[in-house]
Amino acid sequence: MQAGRRSVAAPALVIGAVVSVQLGSAAATTLFDQVGPAGAVLYRLLSAAILLLAIWRPRPLESGREGLLLAIAFGVALAGMNLCFYEALDRIPLGIAVTFEFVGPLLVGLFGSRRPLDLVWVACAAVGVLLLTRPSGSASAAGIGFALLAGGFWATYILLSAQVGRVFPGGRGLALAMGFAAALMVVPGTAAAGGDLIDPGAAAVGAATGVLSSVIPYSLELEALRRIAVATFGVLMSLEPAVAAVIGLVALGQGLAAVDVVGIGLVVVASAGVLGASAAGAPTEG
Repeated sequence: MQAGRRSVAAPALVIGAVVSVQLGSAAATTLFDQVGPAGAVLYRLLSAAILLLAIWRPRPLESGREGLLLAIAFGVALAGMNLCFYEALDRIPLGIAVTFEFVGPLLVGLFGSRRPLDLVWVACAAVGVLLLTRPSGSASAAGIGFALLAGGFWATYILLSAQVGRVFPGGRGLALAMGFAAALMVVPGTAAAGGDLIDPGAAAVGAATGVLSSVIPYSLELEALRRIAVATFGVLMSLEPAVAAVIGLVALGQGLAAVDVVGIGLVVVASAGVLGASAAGAPTEG
């Protein structure tokens, strides 16, 4: 009975992580007029770094010079991913931004698999992307470009995450990388926000963004991966564009055309197929 409850709870943990991330993104958009996307990123990374560093207390050279360089590269990927994604959010709806960003993990999954069925998923994703980039659509070219760049950084984040996990125990590598990412955003974030950076209301929303977008999801995902197969985890994570579209509608009033909804759905289906298959062929961590 206990094993059954654990198996039921695990998908709820993943969905909870996905919802938390998108709620954090929705909260961040409310800061753009005051501190800009770069200022919002600084809030997010700094608050997450403070919490993670306090929890894990990593030492910069505990894994040697190679580990330090790896953590720095991981931090660059984190900063680039978040900045490009928030710049995209400033221009296009949340659901569409997440869909384009999800192209990064989708490509990582495709490169890790060589099944003929993957051609179907490629076609499915391509049709979805074309629908979202139609001339009369609601996505601007700059917004799409930033979202795709964020996806590229996300793909890099995924690849580096595996290496960081092998070099650093627990979440120490992530905490160290989050600290480097926050440091990278100090200058652009401060320049964008100016004196508004120390506004108590904005700082509170920014701190909540960091907790919702980084600390809570990371904790829930770690716990979920102890209970379910990586393949199942990948399929559940592929729901992220759909969840983002719903939260964008409910929290931000970002309605989407029917064609946009179909495009997002096609990318979700393709992502579920690719990520589930590629994860099923990968060893799970004990």
